[in-house]
Amino acid sequence: MGAEVKSKTFSREQRTKYRQRLLENLEAFESYLATGQFAATGTIGLELELNLANADFSPALRNAAVLEAIADPAFQTEIGTFNIELNHPALSIAGQGLKQLEDSLRAQLNRADERAAAANADILMIGILPTLKRSLVEDMSWLSAGRRYAALNTSVLQARGEDVLLELRGIESISFYAKNIAPEAACTSVQLHIQVQPHEFAPVWNAAQVIAGPQVAVAANSPVFMETLLWHETRIDLFKQAIDSRPPEMRNQGVRPRVWFGERWITSIFDLFEENVRYFPALLPELNRSTGGRTRAGAPLLPELRLHNGTVYRWNRPIYDPDGDLPNLRLENRLLPAGPTVLDTIANAAFFFGLVRVLRTADRPLWSRMAFKTAADNFLTCARKGLEASVYWPGIGDIPVTELILRHLLPMAANGLEQLGVDGDLIGRYLDVVRARTQSEQNGAAWQIAALRRLEASGLDRSTALTEMTRHYWENMHTNQPVHTWPLP
Repeated sequence: MGAEVKSKTFSREQRTKYRQRLLENLEAFESYLATGQFAATGTIGLELELNLANADFSPALRNAAVLEAIADPAFQTEIGTFNIELNHPALSIAGQGLKQLEDSLRAQLNRADERAAAANADILMIGILPTLKRSLVEDMSWLSAGRRYAALNTSVLQARGEDVLLELRGIESISFYAKNIAPEAACTSVQLHIQVQPHEFAPVWNAAQVIAGPQVAVAANSPVFMETLLWHETRIDLFKQAIDSRPPEMRNQGVRPRVWFGERWITSIFDLFEENVRYFPALLPELNRSTGGRTRAGAPLLPELRLHNGTVYRWNRPIYDPDGDLPNLRLENRLLPAGPTVLDTIANAAFFFGLVRVLRTADRPLWSRMAFKTAADNFLTCARKGLEASVYWPGIGDIPVTELILRHLLPMAANGLEQLGVDGDLIGRYLDVVRARTQSEQNGAAWQIAALRRLEASGLDRSTALTEMTRHYWENMHTNQPVHTWPLP
């Protein structure tokens, strides 16, 4: 979850003062970037959003009771009452770091799953819970307690001035108006963090943007929304539409969406924060009591700038965090879905961390040979089609994404992980999972689509088939066998 706020609504005066405070924060940030000290690099982090399900695999709308049973501050609320989030502490990727992350994540989830049972709920790692129904968006029972969530819902709807139109076209199509931003809660992700120094951020962000398409293709795990087969990674378009504060007229004018891939390569982390202030009205314009506050190390707190940054939903988001002895800068990679298993999750992370490392240190950056629009097009194509997609790649041209991953990206990722000091046995362990998944073309999305079609062919109606498919998914998830090995029901 993001930072809590004290108000659910905001006055014109608050918004005016907040805008001025943002500009002051931005100026202070620019100054500190040029002269300040930041925490050392080399650490990675992970956040994992999770779904809660009843015994019949419908959404369990009781995250407060589940969190009380888990009784672990690492687990927090998310916007939907059928969601929780696990925040794993940062650690070094070198040596056995990835294995430590895998073991710790599995232990925390196993413990949480056992305690969630006391609240009659099961935990699922999946991009979108397949059993969600339209009735979810008819009232506010889906919304978690907390003023931040209520304020966010109110601000988005007030900015739009009308209900939220969802139009998604993929394998099948769906179109309806939602009376709130509940569909945003359907989207559960894993967020990967890389800590960097100021001069490293731009190449890290550019590299992450370049690989966004292949990254989402290999990990796609969200093909079903409201009982409809859509994109292989439906989260990408659903999240953009569900929290879109623009009415249709502003979309037609080219006003930028709050869920944003971006529009250019950058030269500094400051570019992104400056765009946030320049292009996006405040959704949560809450003023901090103090102005110009600093940490003991002299780093500016920038509360308004950080709060505003949390309401601009870039797929690769910049993070400035003043906590600790020294502040830190991080890239937060937000485009991957949750699941299917812990092993799959860490394999996806290894693929990402290795690729970013080797691309950001290349003598001739790949982004200098690729138009930004091409990276964006690759991203959307791979979200739609998963491992069935083809992309454009510099020096190659059009190529099936499976071939690109197997012949080009996996060797690069292995090289990057070696540069990061990851033990060789772990490089093989995790990248072999990505390789086998790509060769079989069975990621979480492909398995769900094939499983659903087989169950429907056996005579089950769509709703019953989705429940049965989710049950099989849940059983396979608990084996921790990677998704490419999962049998079809």
